[in-house]
Amino acid sequence: MDNNVLVIIGQRIRDLRKQRGLSQEQLGEMAGVHFSYIGKIERAEKNVTIVNLEKIAAALDVSFFDLFLFGKFVRPDQTEKDKILNQLFQSLALMKVKDLRKLNILIHSWFQEQ
Repeated sequence: MDNNVLVIIGQRIRDLRKQRGLSQEQLGEMAGVHFSYIGKIERAEKNVTIVNLEKIAAALDVSFFDLFLFGKFVRPDQTEKDKILNQLFQSLALMKVKDLRKLNILIHSWFQEQ
């Protein structure tokens, strides 16, 4: 099995954890999982579940989708605009294409009226 995605996700979690000054034990406690599980995820030894990714994201105080932004760091000084854009992106990413098309038309027509 090609575990490249596990390596990438593990490194991302490690980077975010270290950026926040957390130990594996602290992150595990905050996420409600054992610290050794965090270590195994970070070393790409464990195939992490979506449910646990959600818990880890919450413990790291990032959105679920931020775990898949593979840059080394997320800006710690996110502005309110950044947070709103992230929330919008998360909502839009879950929408069906036909609904996105409708929303796109609605947004364009709304801004043309302004």
